[in-house]
Amino acid sequence: MSMGPEQVAATAQLARLALRAEDVPAVAGKLSAILDLVEQMNAVDTAGIVPMAHPLELSQRLRADAVTESDRRADFQAIAPQTADGLYLVPRVLE
Repeated sequence: MSMGPEQVAATAQLARLALRAEDVPAVAGKLSAILDLVEQMNAVDTAGIVPMAHPLELSQRLRADAVTESDRRADFQAIAPQTADGLYLVPRVLE
């Protein structure tokens, strides 16, 4: 698929990119190459191919789901300016 200067300018405007007039042909060529690659990839028959999350057959190392931090809520609330019923009180911002 080939992109013309008008399509490049419209795409640049949508992407909020400032392109100089002398850069448009180079950008058009690069975008056309990208779109050609996408067309080639779309042409490949992928029926029966199972999607995978990673190209290598590896399993994720998992760590034990264990608590490593102690509950310090009371310590933090003791130094807070204002608390009530376990909540931090802050000044009203909106009326």
